[in-house]
Amino acid sequence: MTPAKTQFSLPDDFNPETLMVAKVTEFGVFHEVRRAAHLAADLVANGAPADLDLAEQILAQVLDRQEHDPADPHHGNFYWMREDEFVEDLNAVEFVLEALIPMMIRHAARLTPALQERLLAAIKLGLMEVARLDVLVAYTNIAALGVLNTCLGGELLQTPEIATRGFGKLLAWIDYTNRSGHPLEYNSPTYTAVTLRSLKLLTDLTADAPTRQAARALTARLGLSAALHIHSGTGRWAGPHGRAYQPTIVCETAPEVERLRAWLTDGTLPRWLASFVDRPMASFSIQETAERSRGIALTTHQTPTFALGVASQSFHPQANVLMLHYARPNAPRPGVLYSRYLLDDKWFGDAYHATDRTKMLNLPDEGRFLGVQEVNRAIGLYAQIGADHFASAKGVLIWTGRDEIDEIWVGEECITELPHRLDVDQAVVVARR
Repeated sequence: MTPAKTQFSLPDDFNPETLMVAKVTEFGVFHEVRRAAHLAADLVANGAPADLDLAEQILAQVLDRQEHDPADPHHGNFYWMREDEFVEDLNAVEFVLEALIPMMIRHAARLTPALQERLLAAIKLGLMEVARLDVLVAYTNIAALGVLNTCLGGELLQTPEIATRGFGKLLAWIDYTNRSGHPLEYNSPTYTAVTLRSLKLLTDLTADAPTRQAARALTARLGLSAALHIHSGTGRWAGPHGRAYQPTIVCETAPEVERLRAWLTDGTLPRWLASFVDRPMASFSIQETAERSRGIALTTHQTPTFALGVASQSFHPQANVLMLHYARPNAPRPGVLYSRYLLDDKWFGDAYHATDRTKMLNLPDEGRFLGVQEVNRAIGLYAQIGADHFASAKGVLIWTGRDEIDEIWVGEECITELPHRLDVDQAVVVARR
């Protein structure tokens, strides 16, 4: 007799009234539609009778949040939050289909025929929106999701022209990356993860051998870069970062080396990259190029105790164009130094992030940056860009853990009180324990 399947353990923030996971921010309680789609897919994969019953209810809620008005310019897309009244984030369709299409390929037979029919219709409608949006391959993580959904969606719907379009986008993305050396969203702890997850699903589920081979090749290319940027002394993903969020920047999340080890274990990354992830401590430099037409280059120098990274120029307000990670023995997390250009004395808690409905994820860089690095030395220049009216503008170097600063010297003077006004030609030395 086959033992009964254990019921899936729901997350603590699951709301049984809304049938979605609740997200609490300083602006209220929200429910992400994409998270609901992924939770439903997990329930279907687990397959216990109670899980399947709940999954059907959740999926009904997800499908009710698809835009069904043919007159709407984003017909077929999804609302980002249950509370939304229209499509606010155009990427929602990609993140929802990322859950629904693999679920249908793997476990469609576990769902009732009526729901299967409704899901297939929703997927077809969503893929029409994906085709209309046709994001540039430079938009790395969304292009990756688009490739995944279009290739697998075409196979699921038995519509070869859709799958062929997805394969063409994959080849265009690879060609773009080969010309530039690295995706535009270069060396991003957040978005490289989205990209590699998409390529893993595509590799696992596509029935097309050329698609699978191309996805594997691109995975190895991106994975090698990620592995080389893991700093052995801290376990962190060394900068510069094309895009990243505040919890990652200040090391509030788990060390990224753990994520890469998990990718090696589950097959997201090829096993031969293990020797790069867990390598002996050494001193070396990595130089790569990203968007060729913009002249973006990135340099990272690593030693056993620190990793310094600088980008040649900025391209996105979420970028970390100048970044230092350094080991702090017996401390819960490493030290971090990074730069920003800020207008009107903005600080943490001032920038609203619409996708996550919070002001706690970003401190956007508001300036134009030019940088150059030679081994452990770097020069960074900031200039004002994109604002006509402001009261103040400043370049900022930010250290995590101000209370851990030992001494600040300006010239030959030790500074004991802050703030301290500097002359233009004065040199500053900051000592950390």
